[in-house]
Amino acid sequence: MAKDEADLADNYAGAFDGRLPFGTRPALLLIDLVEAYFQPTSPLYAGIEAALDSAVRMTAAARAAGLPVIFTNVEYQPGGADGGVFYRKVPALKVFEKGSPLGAFPPALAPQDGDVVITKRYASAFFATHLAATLTALGVDTVLVCGTSTSGCIRATALDACQNGFLPFVVADACGDRHLAPHEANLFDLQAKYAEVVSEAQALALIAGLR
Repeated sequence: MAKDEADLADNYAGAFDGRLPFGTRPALLLIDLVEAYFQPTSPLYAGIEAALDSAVRMTAAARAAGLPVIFTNVEYQPGGADGGVFYRKVPALKVFEKGSPLGAFPPALAPQDGDVVITKRYASAFFATHLAATLTALGVDTVLVCGTSTSGCIRATALDACQNGFLPFVVADACGDRHLAPHEANLFDLQAKYAEVVSEAQALALIAGLR
């Protein structure tokens, strides 16, 4: 461990090193894994194909275990009148105006019959959606969070999961950002304060342990 990393760990020790248990009824949340982040011509292209591959494996494991699988996407009216301040702050969100092919799910990871798809307009999958009500109705106590971007919608969703009483487990390998620095910084902060950050292998082992 580098000196700066050791200093940071020491600084947080004793104050932000708690742990959350894995629940008995998890669901898989796939946040905004849509073409806008995987097509090189998109202004939101993030170069996170490895995260998509990880999310595909996570989804296969969740379905095999009979876990609820919930996708989110983003869609705005033409001109973004329903996008509020978020749409005004991030001009690239125009790629999610209704009808844009960049808002579609990639063929490798598309919803199937029985999956839930929630359309959102802001960063958190919980804000102004029926996600919390759906999870409650399904008896879910834990969410395995995958998707993009780590510093944006993943962070916002994990934080709101915590605040809504769901145990958030963020699957680091299945999340991505357009730069490694915000990806790692936000994973660190989520682990310290709001969630458990786990690897794909750890997440798969947790799912397998439910059987």
